[in-house]
Amino acid sequence: MKRKTKKAPQTYAAAGVDIHAADRAKELIRKKVRTTFGPEVLTDIGLFAGLFQLSDSYKQPVLVSSVDGVGTKLKLAIALDKHDTVGIDLVNHCINDIFTCGAKPLFFLDYIAMGKLVPERVESIVSGLAQACSDADCALIGGETAEMPGVYAAGDYDLAGFIVGVVERKKIINGRTIKTGDAILGLPSTGLHTNGYSLVRRIFGTVPSKLETFYPELGRTLGEALLEPHRCYYPALKSSLPLIKGMAHITGGGIPGNLPRIFPKGLAAKIDKRSWKIPPIFRLIQKRGNVDDKEMYHVFNMGVGMMVVCSPDEVSKIIATVPKAWIIGEVVRMSGEERVIIA
Repeated sequence: MKRKTKKAPQTYAAAGVDIHAADRAKELIRKKVRTTFGPEVLTDIGLFAGLFQLSDSYKQPVLVSSVDGVGTKLKLAIALDKHDTVGIDLVNHCINDIFTCGAKPLFFLDYIAMGKLVPERVESIVSGLAQACSDADCALIGGETAEMPGVYAAGDYDLAGFIVGVVERKKIINGRTIKTGDAILGLPSTGLHTNGYSLVRRIFGTVPSKLETFYPELGRTLGEALLEPHRCYYPALKSSLPLIKGMAHITGGGIPGNLPRIFPKGLAAKIDKRSWKIPPIFRLIQKRGNVDDKEMYHVFNMGVGMMVVCSPDEVSKIIATVPKAWIIGEVVRMSGEERVIIA
């Protein structure tokens, strides 16, 4: 008679989930997260939900929300084992999106999913989230860190963020008053921001030695240029909000895919591409990948991260407070199918 072998008891750790690592990660990020709290945050870290008290200074407050991710830029961060900038990317991308409506950021929540939870990596990611939130006076009110073996490979992770802001109803910026003859201003990006990285990876790959190659035209390594954090435009433009008719955050789709989103029917934009110098990183991508001009402008921001529409009379006032802004084009009447003419 065969003796039955007693099976070893099953555990969550044996299935690939380390609860103790999750607890350690929470301890590592606790202090960083608390630095973003103001008196409006009514809860501490660790509860099931976050509470935020809205100021009673608003007469007709409208909440403005958005959700986004960092995309495949994460693959470069993983390849170079540098994770402190992708959190900045995520927060600033989300802030810029709600800011196009004139909203002040209130609070932010993050979601981090990993194949194997590495507390120090979580700490590095959250340090970027906390820094960007603090810079914009936005509370990092909550988040979730999930260990998901079988869904993600051990070294992989994904990152998403959710933001809520507020704007007085009468001060919402929606582009409805934009008309022909209005000026379009451009504000410089810090590089690719968070878009176009699938094409970049196809051209350059993710081998660390290639990403760590120094390029004289960039003045640094390729990886350093590609991981440059997404710029936040809220601090520079918030004082100019009363002068602004519309704002477009130049993300996926480039200028042609984003600027028309804020235009009333029948209007288009005429953009003078000679008005700014294309940053070297885009020239390098175009040359190495043999990418034509039209594709470049539809995939990348080409050095313009935010576009502002205002009356010609207000241009000098905005540029006085935002010196890096420049006139990039004007609003015109549509004469064909194109809503953005780049010439």
